[in-house]
Amino acid sequence: MLKRSIWEKLIKWKETDHHPLVIKGLRQTGKTYIVRKFGEEFYDSCIYIDLRANNTIHQAFEGDFNVDNMVMAISANMPSTRFVPGKTLIILDEIQDCPNARSSLKYWDIDGRYDVIATGSFLGVKGFREPYVRGIPVGYEEQLTMYPLSFEEFIINTGMDTKVLDYVQERLDNNETIDKSIHDSIRALYLQYLIVGGMPEAVNTFFENHDLNAVRSIQQRILKSIRDDFGRYKDIAGTDKVNEVLKLRAEACLDSMPTQLSKEYKKFQYSLVDVKGHSPEKADGLQYLVDVGLVVRSYNTTEMSFPLEGVKKASEFKAFFVDTGLLVSMLGEETPAKILAGDMSAYKGAIAENMIASALVLNEYKLFYFHAPSGSPEIDFLFERNGEVFVVECKSSNNRATSMKYVLANPKKYGLHPGVKFSDTNVGMGDGFNTYPLYAACFMKKDDVSNIVPVVEVSKLKVPTK
Repeated sequence: MLKRSIWEKLIKWKETDHHPLVIKGLRQTGKTYIVRKFGEEFYDSCIYIDLRANNTIHQAFEGDFNVDNMVMAISANMPSTRFVPGKTLIILDEIQDCPNARSSLKYWDIDGRYDVIATGSFLGVKGFREPYVRGIPVGYEEQLTMYPLSFEEFIINTGMDTKVLDYVQERLDNNETIDKSIHDSIRALYLQYLIVGGMPEAVNTFFENHDLNAVRSIQQRILKSIRDDFGRYKDIAGTDKVNEVLKLRAEACLDSMPTQLSKEYKKFQYSLVDVKGHSPEKADGLQYLVDVGLVVRSYNTTEMSFPLEGVKKASEFKAFFVDTGLLVSMLGEETPAKILAGDMSAYKGAIAENMIASALVLNEYKLFYFHAPSGSPEIDFLFERNGEVFVVECKSSNNRATSMKYVLANPKKYGLHPGVKFSDTNVGMGDGFNTYPLYAACFMKKDDVSNIVPVVEVSKLKVPTK
């Protein structure tokens, strides 16, 4: 079993007061596997219900949502199940296929006798199913997104001593050079991770035999299985249907991704999407890739000011793969060999830039960048931390960060910002900015900021007398 960071989040969920948990994410990231293992380890009874494969069980959620009635209906359809109050986990897999099951979460929560975890790969897909007639249980569910393995998870699963990771994290936090032997080892693993990515089946295969051809075959099969689901939806009767037009648009957008990312300016252009239709129609295809969790957008901004969400250009963006390994599998067969040799300059730095985007997303950062109307300066990434906007340049080698230097040298025009350069080098200092190895982006976790505010004493307030 691969060690996943979501495991600790599941334990924390169980050990604290909680609502039913909904886990979203791209297909084949290991949602079902990890939840079933969690149920087997931490509960006396784990009841797994596949709502996509078992249509008959849907009738258990068609009544009045009385928990005892739902328990009886599930037991009738699955005679081997045991419902033990306080010691049972109910897993509702592919919950998007049964809207009533999603609506029922409120009533499992209110009843409180059984824990419930739901998983779904199409929960964000507009039009997958008719609207939730009986409502989404707002306030009665919690949500987590499960991504492919991060680089840190990848390293942990190699068996590396966690003390080494602690050392690397400390050095990065303090802007100190990392020991060369450790840096070289982490860099070598990073190059492997660029090729393998974080899809669990690909990672497992790589650790078993280190055969990159086998890994590539798995990645292409994963992409094919994801493609096979493009445009799938349920009609009002619950029958599987395919929106063929949407499927074609999503496929065309996906096919255009290597070309989009190989441009000097990687703004997503619908003119490069080889399918009939105008840009707003093609946009449906890209939105679908975003909704299923395969692709993420990075938005251009009008300026570099906090908050970035308030200055983004919604119509101008780049698109990146959430998993860089899947991108590499779509490129030329010679690409893995070049990467292992340390050459990440192919496709105009697309691989390294995609990896930075993926690392930031997996660490829960929103993606932004800055591209001036004149074309210069162009800052690869912007992100927010502790109320500041960081400017980031990504270099596949150790080239100069010309645009970032220009921005930092002109604070009256662009504001004061911390600068970060990611490149194929060790930790160092630049002219007003810090330089980090490319892999360092994977260690840039968001700070845990407490949202608990001090209590204001109001009981002793009195209206002053005249």
